Amino acid sequence: QVQLVESGGGLVQAGGSLRLSCAASGRTASSYAMGWFRQAPGEERKFVASINWSGGNTYYADSVKGRFTISRDNAKNTVYLQMNSLKPEDTAVYYCAARRGNSLYYEWVDYNYWGQGTQVTVSS
Repeated sequence: QVQLVESGGGLVQAGGSLRLSCAASGRTASSYAMGWFRQAPGEERKFVASINWSGGNTYYADSVKGRFTISRDNAKNTVYLQMNSLKPEDTAVYYCAARRGNSLYYEWVDYNYWGQGTQVTVSS
């Protein structure tokens, strides 16, 4: 069992930056592949970025490529999402997710564990 807690969301102006954190606890949390998803009001949950358990491989949605960076610190059992050049369309609740495995996963159904979400609002 893995528990995930996100933090770092907030209100920021367009062009600004935020860093989200996802603290994982539980058995061998560092051996889990991790992902970030987001959900805007009235929309389905969408993939943002993923990272394998070793941190050596990452994958991004086209909409955030070049602006967002996913990383992890296994010593701290924490995954990060650095978000730069934020746009109003990035406004959403951002969720951290985890699953066992060392591949990259980009479908929400691939993940077994989810955090409660953190709100990111980008004003124009």
